[in-house]
This record gives sequence, C-alpha cells and structure tokens, in this order.
Amino acid sequence: MDLTKRPEFIGSRLDQTRKDLAAVNIRISDLGASSRMHEADPKVRSAQLDEGRRFIDLAHRLGVPYVRVFGDKVPPGEARPAVIARVVDGLRTLGEYGKGSGVAVILESHGDFTDGPSLLQILQGAALPNVALLWDAHHTCVASKEAPASTYKLIGSYVRHTHLKDSRPQGAGVRYVLTGSGSVPVRETVAVLARGNYRGYYGFEWEKAWHPEIEDPEVAFPHYAEFMRRALTEEGVASVAL
Repeated sequence: MDLTKRPEFIGSRLDQTRKDLAAVNIRISDLGASSRMHEADPKVRSAQLDEGRRFIDLAHRLGVPYVRVFGDKVPPGEARPAVIARVVDGLRTLGEYGKGSGVAVILESHGDFTDGPSLLQILQGAALPNVALLWDAHHTCVASKEAPASTYKLIGSYVRHTHLKDSRPQGAGVRYVLTGSGSVPVRETVAVLARGNYRGYYGFEWEKAWHPEIEDPEVAFPHYAEFMRRALTEEGVASVAL
C-alpha cells in the first residue's frame, strides 16, 4: 500500500516508471497516503507525518498534483475540538513541507470527519493554499446525511478531487453497488459539481479488495464511465477527466 517503498518508485526505477506511464498515456490524479492526522502519541504521529512527507516527495518527482491524507478518528474519551486542533496542525505541517513542490495536501472526507461544518472548520484552520479537500461524497451523504448541494455550499471552494460510489443499506452497514443503482445521490452530486464549475477528476472508488462480494472491476469501471458520460453530457460538460 505504501508506494514510496515500492521498487518501481525508487531511484532509477522511477524514471522508467514515468516513461512506462507516459507511453500508455496514463496520468496519475493523486497519490493516496494513509497518514492519519488525528494521532496523538508522539512516536505514532511522527511516523504518520513522515509518511505524508515521503508521499509529497514522490508526488513531486512524478508530477502529481495531490497527496491524500486522513483526519480519520476522534479517539474514545477525547474532546472533538482537541482532535480537530491536532488534525489542523498535521495538515499545516504537511502543507508547509509541500510549499513550492507543486503538490497540494488534500484531506479526504472520511472516518469521523465527513460533515461539511467539521471539514470547513479544519480547512479554514489550516489556512494554506496548498491544503484542500478530497470530497468523498458517499461519506458525506451516507455517514453525515447531507445533501450534496448543502455540503458543496460549505466546502465547494476547497474541492480538488472526488471519490464517487453508490451503495444500498444492508444490515447495519451498506453494500456497494453499480453506479446509479443504489440509494446514494451520485447523479445529484455530479450535477452540483458540474454546475459549480468543478473541472477536476471524478474519481471512482471500487473497493473490491475489502469487499470481495461486489462486482468485478471489469464490470464496474465501464459501467461507471458510461454513467458519468451520460450525466456530464446532460450537464453540458464536453470534456471531463474520469
């Protein structure tokens, strides 16, 4: 999971990887670090920030504009404002490190930080031009019960990348389903983004590794691409990055 430790992205192999990607016209939208900004233990926190820095360095070398990190959790027994302050501090630390690299740090709406007001508080607290948001609209809609337009009204100016997926309620959780066949307002989210002049990637997140029961990628990805082409054509968006 840690790309910075893969041989394909180290030393002279990195140059060959860049050539291989260019040869098949693949562009990398962002790198997904798993750095968790909520951690309080000094040793753990240091490791999380170190991972974030390594990903920023790799993104810079690859010419990738964004590195994703998590706010993640409010640990049991801790006051939410104190945890938010740590998340803000972590984002500022990584944002300062990334200055001048061409890489922005984007916080994913994930875990215990999926509602618009909390995300806005964190991003305003970080207050750096290279700290922004990865809007996982599934989490804001399903976990925080927010309508896409309400969320976007608060945090739209910070959105640099997106994660889109659909699901249906199942037991105490959800089952991920093909785009447009579930209860998540994906089409509404696309409309909100398009009408808000968002021109970044519409990222499809299909977690087959963690949910082996869902459809194979060979089914889900073409289905998503066709769904998005129709949706964006209806919104008058002629060219888009899927």
